[in-house]
Amino acid sequence: MAGKTINPTRMELTRLKGRLKTAVRGHKLLKDKRDEMMKQFLDIVRRNRVLRRKVEEGLQRANAAIAVASAVMGPEILEQALLYPKAGVELDVSFRNIMSVNVPAYDFRTTGGDGTEIYPYGFAQTSGELDAALESLNSVFRDMLELAEVEKSMQLLAQEIEKTRRRVNALEYVMIPETQRNIRYISMKLDENERGNTTRLMKVKDMVLQDAHNFK
Repeated sequence: MAGKTINPTRMELTRLKGRLKTAVRGHKLLKDKRDEMMKQFLDIVRRNRVLRRKVEEGLQRANAAIAVASAVMGPEILEQALLYPKAGVELDVSFRNIMSVNVPAYDFRTTGGDGTEIYPYGFAQTSGELDAALESLNSVFRDMLELAEVEKSMQLLAQEIEKTRRRVNALEYVMIPETQRNIRYISMKLDENERGNTTRLMKVKDMVLQDAHNFK
């Protein structure tokens, strides 16, 4: 039975067949898109795992070195040594397209220095542990930026995958089956009408022949 009241006409049947063909093609395209996005998403997840481990290890080294430097130098001297940085950082944000999803791409450049001088202090009253901490932070900064990029990409892709999954399910479990039921319903009605017309024509023919026979 049809899912809703429809006109069992040949025009409606033709329209529904065209709609079904479009829905099946769209369903395949969306499934292919979802599968490719899942592949890209899993690649990013693996990259995220590697980056997170590197960043956490780098930050642990930096924190340990800063803790030792603070114990050796004292918190006041440590704060004074880091009070006036020699260089700054500017962040550039662009976007790249992954399966119609615009994900961010981050890059940075150093300003206010030659880009190589990371120590904003003299070495007379500071410890080597502070140098090690700044080196660890400097080496892990690019990985931190890439990790932020990767995690944002994961979030955006996950949202798009979920939206595509819902569309695929709506087509697969609602629209396509309903359209197929409506096509079967109209086809059945048209066949019934055709059989009814054939039966009536045969009765009319029999009546005409009977009248002709009686006339003789």
